Amino acid sequence: MMESRIRRLATTLMDATTDKDPLVQEQIYNALCYLGESEPEEILHSCDEYLRQHDKLAYPHRVIILKAMETVVKNNIASLDKSTAKVVIFLASNEMTKSKEVIRDWQQAASSVLVAVGQRFINKVMEEVLTKFQPGILPHYFIVQTFANLSVSNVFGMVPFLNSILGTMLPMLGMAKQDHMKSVFCYALQHFSESIQEYLANLDKAPDPTVRKDTFSNEIFSAYEVLFNSWLQHREAKLRLAVVEAMGPMSYLMPSEKLEEQLPKLIPGILALYKKHAEAFYISKSLCQILEASVNIGSRSLDVQLDALLGTLHPQICAPADPFVPLTVKNHTEVLRCFTVLACSFPDRVLAFLLPKLESSNERTRVGTLLIMRQIINSAPSQMEIKKPFILSSMKLPLQDSNDKVKRAVVQVISAMAHHGYLEQPGGEAMMEYLVRQCALPSEAPKKQPLDADDLTSDSVQSISVNTLFLLSTTVDRMNNVLWPYLLEFVTPIQFTNALTPLCKSLMYLAMKKQEEGENASLIRYDLNGNLPSPYALTTRLLVVSSQPYAGDCRGAAALRLLNVLQYSVHPALEQLWSKRVPSLVEHIEENTEKCLCQKEWEEKLLLFLQETLAAVSDNTWICHFVTEMCRQLNCYNGFPLEKNFLYKCIGMTLGACVSKDLVQKQLQELLETARYHEEAEREGLASCFGICAINHLEETLAKLEDFVRSDVFKKSVGLFSIFKDRSDNEVEKIKSTLILCYGFVAVHAPKELVLSRIEADILKNIFQYFNTKVLGIKVETKDLTLKLCLIRSICMISQAIYNGGKCGDFVFSRKAELVAQMVEFIKAEPLDAMRTPVRQRAMVTCTYLVVLEPHLSDPDRTELIDTCLASVLALPPDPGQERDGIGSDALHKEILYGDTLSALKDLLKSLLQRNLTPHGLQDMFAHLGPWIKSNKEQERQRAVEISAALLDFYLGKLNVSTVIPFYNLGVLIALFSPRCSDSLASVRQHAVDCVYCLLYIQLCYEGFARDHTDEMVEGLKALKKGLEEPDFTVLFHTCHNIAMVVGKRVPPDQLMSLLLAMFEGLADPDKNCSRAATVMINSLLKERGSVLQEKVPDIMSIIHSKLQEVDEEHIRKAAQQTVYILASQHKSVVVSSLLGSALPFDSHTCAMWRSLAAEPTLTSQILEQLLEKVNRDVPYKESKCFLLGSGSERIATPLPLAATCALYEIMSAPESGAAVLGLYAPLFVTLLLRVSCTVGVQLPKSLQSRERRSSSLSPAPRSLHPCSCAVETLKVMLARGGSEAVTKAVGSAGGWDLMASPERHHDGIAVLAGAMARHAGPRLPLIVKNLVPTLSSVFDSQRITTTAFFAELLNSNVVNDLMLLETVMDNMTGRQKDPCLLVRMLALRGLGNISSGSPEKVRKHGAKLLASMVNGMDDKDDPHNLVALEAMSSLSKLLDHLEERDIQSMLLHIAIRIRPFFDSEQPDLRQSSIVLFGNLTKFSEDDCEAFFEQILNGLVTLLLHLQDPKPEVVKACKFALRMCGPNMGCEGLCDMFLNHLREDRSLHYGEFMNNVCKHLMQSYPEMLNRLILTNLFYFKSNWVDIRAAAPMFIGFLVLHVDEDHCQQVDLDQLISALNLLLKDPVPAVRMKVAETLGRLVRIL
Repeated sequence: MMESRIRRLATTLMDATTDKDPLVQEQIYNALCYLGESEPEEILHSCDEYLRQHDKLAYPHRVIILKAMETVVKNNIASLDKSTAKVVIFLASNEMTKSKEVIRDWQQAASSVLVAVGQRFINKVMEEVLTKFQPGILPHYFIVQTFANLSVSNVFGMVPFLNSILGTMLPMLGMAKQDHMKSVFCYALQHFSESIQEYLANLDKAPDPTVRKDTFSNEIFSAYEVLFNSWLQHREAKLRLAVVEAMGPMSYLMPSEKLEEQLPKLIPGILALYKKHAEAFYISKSLCQILEASVNIGSRSLDVQLDALLGTLHPQICAPADPFVPLTVKNHTEVLRCFTVLACSFPDRVLAFLLPKLESSNERTRVGTLLIMRQIINSAPSQMEIKKPFILSSMKLPLQDSNDKVKRAVVQVISAMAHHGYLEQPGGEAMMEYLVRQCALPSEAPKKQPLDADDLTSDSVQSISVNTLFLLSTTVDRMNNVLWPYLLEFVTPIQFTNALTPLCKSLMYLAMKKQEEGENASLIRYDLNGNLPSPYALTTRLLVVSSQPYAGDCRGAAALRLLNVLQYSVHPALEQLWSKRVPSLVEHIEENTEKCLCQKEWEEKLLLFLQETLAAVSDNTWICHFVTEMCRQLNCYNGFPLEKNFLYKCIGMTLGACVSKDLVQKQLQELLETARYHEEAEREGLASCFGICAINHLEETLAKLEDFVRSDVFKKSVGLFSIFKDRSDNEVEKIKSTLILCYGFVAVHAPKELVLSRIEADILKNIFQYFNTKVLGIKVETKDLTLKLCLIRSICMISQAIYNGGKCGDFVFSRKAELVAQMVEFIKAEPLDAMRTPVRQRAMVTCTYLVVLEPHLSDPDRTELIDTCLASVLALPPDPGQERDGIGSDALHKEILYGDTLSALKDLLKSLLQRNLTPHGLQDMFAHLGPWIKSNKEQERQRAVEISAALLDFYLGKLNVSTVIPFYNLGVLIALFSPRCSDSLASVRQHAVDCVYCLLYIQLCYEGFARDHTDEMVEGLKALKKGLEEPDFTVLFHTCHNIAMVVGKRVPPDQLMSLLLAMFEGLADPDKNCSRAATVMINSLLKERGSVLQEKVPDIMSIIHSKLQEVDEEHIRKAAQQTVYILASQHKSVVVSSLLGSALPFDSHTCAMWRSLAAEPTLTSQILEQLLEKVNRDVPYKESKCFLLGSGSERIATPLPLAATCALYEIMSAPESGAAVLGLYAPLFVTLLLRVSCTVGVQLPKSLQSRERRSSSLSPAPRSLHPCSCAVETLKVMLARGGSEAVTKAVGSAGGWDLMASPERHHDGIAVLAGAMARHAGPRLPLIVKNLVPTLSSVFDSQRITTTAFFAELLNSNVVNDLMLLETVMDNMTGRQKDPCLLVRMLALRGLGNISSGSPEKVRKHGAKLLASMVNGMDDKDDPHNLVALEAMSSLSKLLDHLEERDIQSMLLHIAIRIRPFFDSEQPDLRQSSIVLFGNLTKFSEDDCEAFFEQILNGLVTLLLHLQDPKPEVVKACKFALRMCGPNMGCEGLCDMFLNHLREDRSLHYGEFMNNVCKHLMQSYPEMLNRLILTNLFYFKSNWVDIRAAAPMFIGFLVLHVDEDHCQQVDLDQLISALNLLLKDPVPAVRMKVAETLGRLVRIL
């Protein structure tokens, strides 16, 4: 019985092989294999029988079955029965040879079965297959291929058969006429030869150790003759390649004398193929094997073939390999192996062939030759040993090659040479120098180029060379003595600068190795190496390159590390100092980056390091040598301005440490004579050098500067330059500029006690002597910018020196006024249309230092200085940093220059103010600034006010009042700035507030308050600045009004008038609107006499409206609002009626008039009550019949409630209405809520529709007139004004306002609103609820829906319980259960369910009533779409958490049975709610455990399958329900699985999960198997694909885990029939699962 069922299963699966889907076919194959694992013999017999019976089954389907057989055989070969093996062999043999034509997939599959069986039953296989391999008859293609594959897979079993097979096969070679037969014979011969070689190589393990090579030699040679003489000449390329592939392995087995005899023909024959085949790999591989075989027999014929071989193979290497075509790369490898074989046998001739090729003009030839050289250097070391000098000398030409690809190849050859001792030979140094030169190439950023097949590696020559140098230094021990100390020779020459980083790294590594070997003291042996750079040269070089630490791949750190290693060689005294200092310098480099490193600070660190080094050495002779070397290196850095500048500083520092005065003067003279004055960095460097030197040698430095001007060198320079007139002035000016700069640096660096006495007598005298040129005795102003800038800078440094030194004692600078006047002249000479040079900025900085020195400037000088500087900066055009042609870095540079200049001006004015810190001094300063502050040019005002704010802040900060004095000019100054608080420029407004703020605090100081006193009112000004950011006039005006309030309260009485007078003058400014005074009289009169004007009120209102239309000015509008308010306070009803009569939509002027009524709470309350009465009095809409065919009636809004709603909006949008709205909160809220309810879907009257369109096309109305959106906006503004902004925001962010206006989602919007009210406006609810209850019996459905929705959501919050509203609201909800409107009934149930979250502690108290409501809801008869039932289930789920078992016991089973049909509902929300409810019910099943357990089992399959539900929310519900069911199932493993794997946040691997579930089910409830299977069968017809696929999988896993004892309960025939039917499902995924399950049924057969 079992056998027949296995066969039935196998047959079912094999029938399904006709499925077109490849994935299903794959699963059928897997299922057959699974069956085969369980019953291999049975399945193999079934397959055999099936294939024999279904002779007509198409071959693609036979292939699936044969592949399954192959897998079953492979996996069970050890246990396979001999008789079964025979059956399989016979079947496979027949399948393979059934068709005489070659049908590759089918016959290959059958052949693979034979090869698999042949692993153990080789004799049986051969017995069968040899019957179809008869002498004289050409065999089937796959017979031959099977032999070949068997020979590979079972070498020891197959080789004994090969002799007879070869004997039978040889005559067949001549019979083969078709190419594919010839190819397969070649394939067989190739694999036979390889197997024989393997057999012979492992004779010790072979079954017959007597087998010898000559056993096969003659047969192989006979075959070779056919292949070589006949088939190799064939025109078919594939066949030729098959022949070549076979001949390589065959050559090893041919008799030696025959091979020797054939070589003269064989090698040319193979070489000739290169021309015929583009793909050369197989030819090269075979050729290499033939060459190895020839060498093995000691062939003499190769000698003759050598030239031809080299000539053919060499171009193969020269043609570059394409990395994207793997065979070309493999071909290169094989050809290089050929060269290795030849080089080992014929070293002289190979080299004689290769080396001349290095001189070829063809780049590819040179590169290819170098590749071969590298190969033979590496692979034939013993043969090349005596050839080393010859090879090295032949490399001279390649070393001069400029081609990058050649360079790369040369570097690779050098690397190979290094490993094999070539570089230790004479000539090796040239190779190393070449490598270092390549390291020094500029490292270019990689350019994106089209991929060049020639360019084997994308790395640059430089990067390859760097890597090679480092590897040779660190990994090739024999190179240590070659590289050390030789590499030091490359450190100092400037041309190797780019190679410094790798050089330093390599040298450091080598030096450390030497130190480990104990060679510390004699690290550098100058006695043995005459060419090495001196310690002074090395130290100078490494220190200077460290000044730019991130250049050249971070050479700073590498240079310093090398310097540290060489410490003992530089000077023995440095060991302790450098060991401590150098690591900290390196650490500083590594902690920073190029962007964040402060260059000045870094150079100071290095100079300090140098200073400490010189102090540690303290050997004058050594220092003299050192400084001489530094000066010698100066010219080397001509292309490196930054490094040269630093070297000058080092020279200054070293000269300072030099004891020899003569040497100092000599070197200074030399520096002055050789400097390149036209370079800015050089001028700076030389000046720095003199300054640093002057610290210790002031006299010598000053003397040398004077001597130089008098010397012949200077005069010669001037004379020489005058020959070239154009150049002369320029060059002489540059020399003078440098000398002037030198004096500045000397002044600032030299000791103050020495330098102060020399400033006026020597330094300034000489500076001005160089600066002023006399022509015919008349002083001529220089035009040279450099000279000017150097003079300014020098005077600035001198002023700083005096200022810093003057602290020690009194110093009166008699030439101060003259210098200030000179600076003023420079500033005046600058053009006012643009800022091109830093002259202004530098001159102002200099003046800032000068003005603080004694004596005081005279008033005229001070005035001229201030006016000149202000005019020079403030009058510049709007964008001084950006001229029209300025773009990019130039524009950025100018912008920075402008910022620096403005800062310099501020600092200068502060310096001047500091000298006279009094109200008079302040008044004097603003006398200069006043005209600029009032300028009609924006940029001038902006700069002037910014400077003013800075000055006042400075004044306040420095102020120290000892006696209370009047600040007499406060009023005038405040009047100067406060109008600017509404300036058109935002920055002016901000700075103006700062000015007023400072002035008021200055006033408080003068009144006697402490400096740190804080005045809340004045501090309030800071908060007002925010309002000045935006140019919104209303905001500006309001802020300025507040500023005026503060000023009014803080200005002293005696200054109020002057303030007002000065303010009034500001009214004429067209950029200001500062006053409402023009309209005060009208309003005063109305207040006085308005009560008698009742009859005229409509006329007055009309006039006001028309005036507003005529004039749209701010103060007019404000005044008009005031007027309307005054009228309404006297005649409110008339004003309201008049305004309601205005045309809809209200225009902006009418809106402004409505808003004015919000000014006073009592009045506002009365007007709001009037408007509410008008909203409620009239019906909200009228039904109007539509005349369009098929449409019903439409609702049209009534005009009066609409106008009143708009009016309510306008009044409540005014902030002042807040108090009144609070007083009427509940009636306003309820009226507007119901207004929203009644206007959903309501249209405007036709007349208003056209009017709204018209007005919006002319000028957009403030807002929409649509009844619903109008009501929503009014409700929003009411909430905001009533202090419930949080409600408005919460509803808005949840999208509630949009939902409210939607007819379909209105109730959801109301729920959002109710929730927000409960959270943020709880205390308001009792009155709101009281006002809303009556509307539950409204005739309008919409109002009942709105109120029910509102109440339902209130019950979701505990606030109703806190406010004692719970019973009221709940009773009202219960009362709605019979409402004619389905939506009301649904919302009522939702509300009752919400009690669980709102007032959970009350659920039990009202449990009976709530449960009855829910059960009634589930049984609602008038519920076609189950919406009420759905709500009842959702609500009941929520309530269950708060009920106890006894509360629900009586209804438990009724509910469980009632909801079960919903599990498979087409509506996802019904599926979800019913499943969640079911999960919740499980908590109450303890007392009625067995009955409810039955319900769990009924639902278990459904819940597990719906984990594959297409809707995520249903999947989530199933996870929850299963987690809840787990503890009630009496199986701990299953419970744990449900709890762990079905967590909401965890993704589920469904297949793995179901496998484990079924395992637990079958362990705990094996008797349930049939019931579970039958339930799953029901889902075979499910509409959902994933569930249809899950059901058979579920069954498969159940079957997989059931014990044999319980298998009988399954009706297998019914199950197999159902699966068979499902195997025809249109969806491949389903069919795959069915096939998988069919395979598993073997478990229960």
